[in-house]
Formats: sequence, C-alpha cells, structure tokens
Amino acid sequence: MFDLGWTELLLIGIVALIVVGPKDLPGMFRAVGNFVGKAKGMAREFSRAMNDAADQSGVGDIQKTFKSAANPMKTAMDEVRKTTDSVTRDLNEATKPPLSAEQQAAADKARAATAEMAEARKAAKAEAAPEKAAAKPKAPAKPKAAPKAKAKKTKAGDEA
Repeated sequence: MFDLGWTELLLIGIVALIVVGPKDLPGMFRAVGNFVGKAKGMAREFSRAMNDAADQSGVGDIQKTFKSAANPMKTAMDEVRKTTDSVTRDLNEATKPPLSAEQQAAADKARAATAEMAEARKAAKAEAAPEKAAAKPKAPAKPKAAPKAKAKKTKAGDEA
C-alpha cells in the first residue's frame, strides 16, 4: 500500500521528534498504533464479510468450475486418482482372506522359529566378539621419520 523504506521512516521520526517534542512523542506513537490497529481490524472484518457473502452466493462453486475448465487435465487426473485409491483400498480389503486355524498356527510357529534363530545368532555374535579381540595381535608401532632439513636459498634462488 504505502511503500515506505527505512530512510523515509527515519525522516518521519526525526520530523515528529522536532514537531511534537520528546515528551509527547510516546503518546502520539501509541495513538497512531491504536488507529492503525483499528483500521486493520475494520479491513479484516470487511474482508471476512465479503468472503462470507461470496460463499453464500455460490461464487466458490463458480471458481471451482473455472479452475476445472482452465485445467481439465488436472481435474480429470485428480478424479482418476481418487477413484483408483478407493478401488485399490477396497480390493486390498476384499482379497485378504482370513487365515484358517492351521495357517494361523503355522504362521505363529514360523514367527517363533525366526525369533529363536535371531536370538541364537545374537548370542553367537556376542560370544565371538571377545574371542576375536583377544586373538587379534597388536600391530607394531611405526617408527617416526626424522624431520627433513630445509635447504637455504641464496638471493639468486640456488640452493646452498
């Protein structure tokens, strides 16, 4: 609305300080702030009333119609996506047969066996870890290399 930069605001503040005076300046800023707050509230209320009136008159439906007419491919794809999602969900629920008592017992047995094997594997790994650490010999320390002597250069750039 108003395109005020920092320099303009600074100039307005300096002029207000000179014209109003330092004693009355906080009260003036408070009054201006209250006025701006009331104006924003009135604008917000007006906007809300206009949106409510538009919703009641059916402008939202017209807007959706215009959007679908402007981009029919997107609207069609959205409908296809909704339909396929619902069909897929229905098929997944319909094709999932309940397990018989024998199948449930076999599934429970397989789960238990898998859990036992996992526990045995963890126990074997825990037992093998200390043995590997004890069996691993320590590598000998590498000898440190002696520092290299720097060659002095003469003014001509030859090494001395």
